[in-house]
Amino acid sequence: MSISIRLARGGAKKRPVYRIVVAETRAARDGKFIEKLGTYNPLLPKDSADRVTLNAERAKHWLNVGAVPSDRVSRFLDAAGLMKREASVNPNKAKPGKNAIARADDKAKKVAAAEAAIAEAAAKPAEVAPAEVAPAEAAPAEAAPADAAAE
Repeated sequence: MSISIRLARGGAKKRPVYRIVVAETRAARDGKFIEKLGTYNPLLPKDSADRVTLNAERAKHWLNVGAVPSDRVSRFLDAAGLMKREASVNPNKAKPGKNAIARADDKAKKVAAAEAAIAEAAAKPAEVAPAEVAPAEAAPAEAAPADAAAE
């Protein structure tokens, strides 16, 4: 029977409140637990004293018995000074996915093609545009229609 110290969710929709509990690893997240060690309210400010409440004595007991804390609970226990948590390093987390890499390659090809076209256009001698033909002399004002002139 392996035991873990983990969070059990409570509260309303989009208003979470968690209990820090000791439970069997096979039990449901919000289901049966052995003992409640404290609470965690993520909606409170980080400097609030009520954000994390923890019974340190009981937590130390369960750690000595062999209970394994979850990552989030181990952060709380580290902050309380009950255990040392090593910072996790995931160098692949920030790497882009294969679709993002493909989009970046396509964009780089388009930029390179545009730069090549600009360089090619600059290298060609400027073609002389034909001079604009001067407009013909302005035509004399149209003569009045014959009917108007007869009157």
